[in-house]
Amino acid sequence: MSPSLIGIGVVALVVIVLLCMAIYVVPQQQAYIIERFGKFRSVRFAGIHLLIPFVDRIAMKTNMRVSQLNVKLETKTLDNVFVTIVASTQYRVNPDNVAKAYYELRDPQGQLRSYMEDALRSAIPMLTLDDAFARKDSVAADVQQTVGSEMARFGFTVVKTLITAIDPSPAVKSAMDSINAAQREKEATRQHAEAMRIQIETQAAAEAEKVRLQGEGQANYRREIADGIVDQIKSLQEVGMDIGAVNNVVLFNQYLDVLRSLSESKNAKTLVMPAATPGGYSELFNQMTQAMLTTQESSPQN
Repeated sequence: MSPSLIGIGVVALVVIVLLCMAIYVVPQQQAYIIERFGKFRSVRFAGIHLLIPFVDRIAMKTNMRVSQLNVKLETKTLDNVFVTIVASTQYRVNPDNVAKAYYELRDPQGQLRSYMEDALRSAIPMLTLDDAFARKDSVAADVQQTVGSEMARFGFTVVKTLITAIDPSPAVKSAMDSINAAQREKEATRQHAEAMRIQIETQAAAEAEKVRLQGEGQANYRREIADGIVDQIKSLQEVGMDIGAVNNVVLFNQYLDVLRSLSESKNAKTLVMPAATPGGYSELFNQMTQAMLTTQESSPQN
């Protein structure tokens, strides 16, 4: 093999090596920072690119995907309750400030963690424990805005901040459970008392309605009896009986009705009546008449 051919082969090999060194491919969702003689030159995104070997170099390969940082800290609420806060923030490098993100911050996660802890320790002590639970999303939004504005100066974008847990101490949890149990017991007692009140009112209304209906029934019953007696008196007068005889007949019929009721009643007791009838009835009638006359004579004197 001649020296000229060997020289050509060496030159071709050097060219191929240099060409391989000059060509590079940037993967999707990554960015390469290119420096020339130690000075920033450009940022290259996904695709095939060229650089000058021994002059340009790839200083940094930056991931453009969203990353997540979890922060856990202990702080105190406005009502002096110590709680453990767990927060998560999602962040990424701003495509327009890749160089700033690389050259400005040496430890982006450490800086972000410090900002988040400071923002949480400023927000939570302004709230009571109940407000911290109720306004969790609002606190997370405030933290995201505060941390996002600070990290934007260094080329990072805070995508989302979440407060994933607020954990009081076990003693506080036990006290809260006792308070909630007492409140539920109080509400159950109130509901039970309300149900009893409604039941009593319903029963009272039902009893009042029952008494009213019984009174109406008794009044109708007595009215029918009175109408029947009046019809009976008119019928006896029409056949020529005088009023005294008519009264005797009516009273005698009532007397028999009373005896029949006494004999048919389940609670009937032994009752001794005059044996002679209508003599016994006449004696009873005279006693009743005499009592009525005595009452009428004594009334004016009173």
